[in-house]
Amino acid sequence: MAEKNEKVDFERSMQSLEKIVEALEGSELTLDEALKKYEEGVGLVRICQSKLSEAEKKIEVLTKALDGSFKKEPFEAEGAAVKGRKKKRDTDDGDAF
Repeated sequence: MAEKNEKVDFERSMQSLEKIVEALEGSELTLDEALKKYEEGVGLVRICQSKLSEAEKKIEVLTKALDGSFKKEPFEAEGAAVKGRKKKRDTDDGDAF
């Protein structure tokens, strides 16, 4: 049940943030109103970043070991995995030529 509330909170925060951005992009706000909206937006961004960080920490990939058992490994973002492999190839390719 907590996960559903977290998702709703994240979704609501994102929707509110989108409305704030639209309001800031318009020209109807006074400077004081724009500053208040900006402060509110910064708070919402922090909430969203926190929720995304929590979700990232919870993600784990199950990998089947050679003996048939499963082991948990931390989720590695696709971009990070590609960068790591590229660096390894770059260092290994020096001997190939």
